[in-house]
Amino acid sequence: MLDFPTWKKVWYWGITLLAVLAALPSLFSVAGLSWPAALPSPSVNLGLDLAGGSHILLEADRRQVAQQRLESMEEQVRTRLRAAEPSIGIGDISSRDGRLSFMLKNPAQVDAAREAIMPLTSGAGLTGARDWNIEVVDGSRFVITPTAEGLEQSVTNAMETAVEVVRRRIDALGTREPTILRQGEERIVVQVPGLQDPAALKTLLGQTAKLEFKLVDVNASPEDIARGIAPPGSEILPFAEGQQQGGQAAIAVKRLGGIKGDQLTDAKQAFDPQNNQPVVSITFNTAGGARFAKLTSENVNRPFAIILDNKVLSAPNINEPILGGSAQISGNFSVQEATQLAISLRSGALPVDLAVIEERTVGPDLGADSIRKGLVAMAVGSLGVVVVMILVYGRFGIYATAALIINVLMILGIMAVMNTTLTLPGIAGFVLTIGAAVDANVLIYERMREERKKGRRVIASVENGYKEASRAIYDANITNAIAGVLLFIFGTGPVRGFAVVLIIGLFTSVFTGVTLTRMWVADWLRKARPTELNV
Repeated sequence: MLDFPTWKKVWYWGITLLAVLAALPSLFSVAGLSWPAALPSPSVNLGLDLAGGSHILLEADRRQVAQQRLESMEEQVRTRLRAAEPSIGIGDISSRDGRLSFMLKNPAQVDAAREAIMPLTSGAGLTGARDWNIEVVDGSRFVITPTAEGLEQSVTNAMETAVEVVRRRIDALGTREPTILRQGEERIVVQVPGLQDPAALKTLLGQTAKLEFKLVDVNASPEDIARGIAPPGSEILPFAEGQQQGGQAAIAVKRLGGIKGDQLTDAKQAFDPQNNQPVVSITFNTAGGARFAKLTSENVNRPFAIILDNKVLSAPNINEPILGGSAQISGNFSVQEATQLAISLRSGALPVDLAVIEERTVGPDLGADSIRKGLVAMAVGSLGVVVVMILVYGRFGIYATAALIINVLMILGIMAVMNTTLTLPGIAGFVLTIGAAVDANVLIYERMREERKKGRRVIASVENGYKEASRAIYDANITNAIAGVLLFIFGTGPVRGFAVVLIIGLFTSVFTGVTLTRMWVADWLRKARPTELNV
C-alpha cells in the first residue's frame, strides 16, 4: 500500500498540477491581476448573489390558456365531424361563456357525433375527472364545457413548457448558469448573473413568438375592418408597428386553419438577396413543410398573412407554390431584431403570454462584500486548522496542510474547467470543505497512533493506519456524495451551487488527503527510515 512506482507518482503529480494551473486565472481575477491573453483562461463564473445581474418575475395569463383550449377544441371538433363517415353537418359553433355549443343539422347523427367527439377528452392528471364535459341538450345541441381540473392541468403543462422555452432563449444569449424556476402556479423567476441591463432580456422573454400563417379574407371590406367588423369565420388582426400595407392598420384573416410555427426546425437571421435587408429564414420539419406546400399550392394568387403574436408582419401574395419546406420572414427588421426573433422562433413559442410584473438589477457591491467576507472566513478557518494540525501531528500535520491548500486550488481549477458557477452558498461549501478535508487525515493519524501503541513497527503502523481508516473515509464520502447529487438534481439556484462545491470537494479531499499524503509519507519513510513515529 506504500509502494509508489515512478509512473504512478508522475500520474498523481500531473493531475494535481493541471488542476492547480486551471485555478490560476480565477486567482488572478480575484487579486485584480491580468492573465496573459495568449494563455487559456478557464475561470469560475460568479452567481447573481456575487456578480450581480438581473432578476425578473414573469406571470402567465390563465385566461389566455382557457381561450386557447377553447379554440383548439373548436378546430378539433370541426375536423372530427367533417372527417366522419358519413360527414356530420353542424351549424356555427358558439364559444360564449367559456364553453362550446353547436347544433347538428341532422338530429339522427347524435350518437355518431358523440362517438367522434369523445376521443377528444381525456383524464385530467390523477384527479379522476375529465378535462371536458360533453352534454346533449334538446336532442340535437351539443355543449362542451371545460372542467376546472382540466384547466389546472393545462396551466401546469403550459408553465412547464414555458420554463423550458425561457431556458432555451436565455441559453441562446450565451449567459452562464441562469436560475429559472416556477414560483407558485403561474409565475416564473428568472435570474441572470452578470447581466446589468434587463431591457434586452425583457424584450426576449416578453415575446411569445407564436408564429402563424393564415389566409387573408379578401371578402372583408376596408370599411368593415376599420369599424372592427369581421365576416363570419374571420378575425381582425392589427399590423405590427411600421408594417402597415396600403395604409391599412389592420387586416381580416381566416380564424381557423392555416399553419402554426410549432413545426419549425430552424430559424436564423439572414439577408434578403434582392435588397440586402435583414430577414429571418425559417425551415419546417417534414410534416410542416408538406402542410406549407399544400397551403401555398391550393391558394396561388391569394394573399396570406404572416402573423407573430397576433400582429401581422406582412401579407404577401402567393405567386407560386412554396415546396422546399423553407421560407423567409421580412418586416423592416434591424439585424438585432431579426436575431432576437430567430432566437425566439428557434427556441419555440411560449404556450402563454408572460408579463413582467417585477424586475430589479442586483449590483455587484453586495457580491464583492460577500466574497471578501467569505475569503476572510476561509482564511481564518484555514489558519486555525493549520495551526491545530501542525501542533498536534507535527510532520504529518504539515502534510495535511499542504494537502488542504492543494485541495482548495483543485476545487477552483475543476470548477473553472467545468464552467460552473460559484454562489454565496458555494463559498460556504468551500469553508465546510476545509474542515472536512482534514477529517480524513485525523482518522488516519489517530489510527497510526493506535497501531503504534499496539507494538507494531513504524512502517506497519503507517500502512495499517491508511488501510483501516480508508474504509471509514470512503463510506462517509460516498454517503455525502449521494446527498450532494440529490441536492443538485432536486435543488435550484443557490442550493445547486452548494451541491457543486460539495461534490467536487469530496473527490478532491479524498485524493489530496489520502492519496497524496500517503505518497509523501511513503517517500519520507523510504528516505529517512525512522525508528520512531512522532504523530
